[in-house]
Order: sequence, then C-alpha cells, then structure tokens
Amino acid sequence: MKKKVAIIFGGCSSEYNVSLVSATSVIRNINKNKYYVIMIGITPEGDFYLYDDEIDKIDKNEWLNSSSCKKITISTNRSDHGIIVLETNEIIKIDIVFPILHGQNGEDGRLQGLLELVGIKYVGCDMTSSALCMDKYLAHELVSSSGILSPISYLFTKYETLEKIENKVSNLKYPLFVKPLKAGSSFGITKILSVKELHKAINEAFKYDDKIIIEENVDGFEVGCAVLGNKDLIIGEVDEIELEDGFFDYYEKYNLKTSKIHLPARISEQERSRIKETALKIYKILGCSGFARVDMFYTEDKKIVFNEVNTIPGCTSHSRYPSMLKQIGITFETVIDRLIELGVER
Repeated sequence: MKKKVAIIFGGCSSEYNVSLVSATSVIRNINKNKYYVIMIGITPEGDFYLYDDEIDKIDKNEWLNSSSCKKITISTNRSDHGIIVLETNEIIKIDIVFPILHGQNGEDGRLQGLLELVGIKYVGCDMTSSALCMDKYLAHELVSSSGILSPISYLFTKYETLEKIENKVSNLKYPLFVKPLKAGSSFGITKILSVKELHKAINEAFKYDDKIIIEENVDGFEVGCAVLGNKDLIIGEVDEIELEDGFFDYYEKYNLKTSKIHLPARISEQERSRIKETALKIYKILGCSGFARVDMFYTEDKKIVFNEVNTIPGCTSHSRYPSMLKQIGITFETVIDRLIELGVER
C-alpha cells in the first residue's frame, strides 16, 4: 500500500512565501506511484487547512481561496495518528509528515515537538536539533566548544539599552552583522560599517525576534554543504557564493542579481574535502538527522569558519541543497524519496 505523506506548507513565519515555492516543487516531484500525498497548508495567521486542489495554486498563494480547503487540527491522541477535519470530525490517518516550512514555527522545533508528542513520524531533524540550529548563538557556542572556528558575536535581548549594546560591541571590528537570533532567509539582517548605523540595524532585527546577535564579519566567501542521512551520511559537492558587494540577503538568495553560485566551489579538491569533513562534524555536533545544509566561510588563509545550519533548506529542484546532491549523481526525486525513508526508519 502507498504510504500517506502529509506535506505541510506555508506557516506563521516571515518565510511563508518561500515555503509555498519549495512545497510546490516537492509535491510535483514526489513519486505518486509510491506515496499518497495529503496537502496541508498553514496560513500566515497559523490556521491549518486540508487542501485538495491544483498544485499551481500553492505557488501562486491562491490555495486558501479554493473551495476544497477544510479547517483541520492535528489530533493529540496517539491512537488517531493523524489529523481531524473540524467540520465533520473525520480522522485522516498519516504515515509521515514532510514539513516544508522555513523559519519560525516550522523549522525551529515547535512543529517537530508536536509531532513527537502525538507519535507521528516526520522528515528532517528532531525537535532538539531543530531548536539548536535555529538559535544562531547556541549553535555557535556548541560548535566552537568542539574546536571549530565561529565568528565573534554577542547576544542581546530587547530589554537592553542601546548604550549597553554599544559599549559591549565597542571591541568588535567593523563591518558587523546585526541579526535576529532565530530567523531564516536573511530576514532582519543588516551589515553595518560604523556605529552610526547600529541603532537602525538593531530596530530592524528586533522586528523578527526578541533576541538578536551582533557578529563580526568574516573575511572570506561563503561555502555550503548538503548533508543527507541519519547514520550513514552522504555529502554533496561544495558550492561557493560569489558576491559583488554586501551580503547574501533575501533578495540575492532568490534573484541572484549581483551574485553567483559556483558548483563546485572554485578551490582545490583537497580544500573541498576539508570543508566536507567540517560540515559532517557540525552536522553530528548539532544532532542533525534526515537532511540539512551546513553553511561556512572560507578565508584567504584557508580557515573554515562556521556560519549556520539550515535544517529545512530550500527544496526547489534548482535550490542549493538538491543542486549539490545532483552534482554527485543524486536526482531531486531520489532525494525526496530518501528523505521519507529516513524519516520512517527513525
């Protein structure tokens, strides 16, 4: 019998629209002969709906207008093992959830914790690992305690004064990055060149979280590694982001107007191997499973510096994660199939 795979998209997150694009691609490429797909959309307000209409409407953000939408909730009874259609009280059993939710309330461990509580298997990192990777400061602390370089950074809450923040970061070397503690797709991140820009950047970061980090710039370029697996890990080819100016912000990530992605990265095979080894160590340190994209910086003096881990990376057929695996001969369709198998076996 076909396994029932619930693909969840949307979400109460600043990355709602990114999720719609990723989910559309996964739904189109999943093996329909092997899996029965149940589509579940979450609105920006956080309401869950069962969706059974054209896939194209998801990408266009027209899915909620469909007459097929039925409000649902995930049953907290383990014996139900699925969702409840609120209108009819119908219980729909689910074998596994494939959450394609980026950012807060989807990638940060909250949904994973709920699914663990109700006993439904799911694709990707578990609750603890998801929460750790989303917390940029804790992730840096854990990884650096294992001997891997991380940027110098400070953590602040919204209750601290601007004067206190200025004093604490006065020993850091500009340019600096001001970031929300837990946000993806570079939302709320500002690169600043002087203390004059600090106040505005802090206010921008606090729009996305009640905690922020201020971090020194790393002189070098960003490299990434796609890791796939629970125990026996597969790692894709290393990619490189080339920037004309600024940093790899939300606009550049999804438009590539002044930046380029090189695959493989324009460094020797030996150095790419070092980067892969570091990515695997970081994946294990942070307890990742299923899949994740590990991002690092590579400096002129050949140092590898940890940046962050994306536990639900972009999932379109041309996104960085599947592209790195395609480079070593693993198709996007195979990646989707393997991710479901990994979720089931865990």
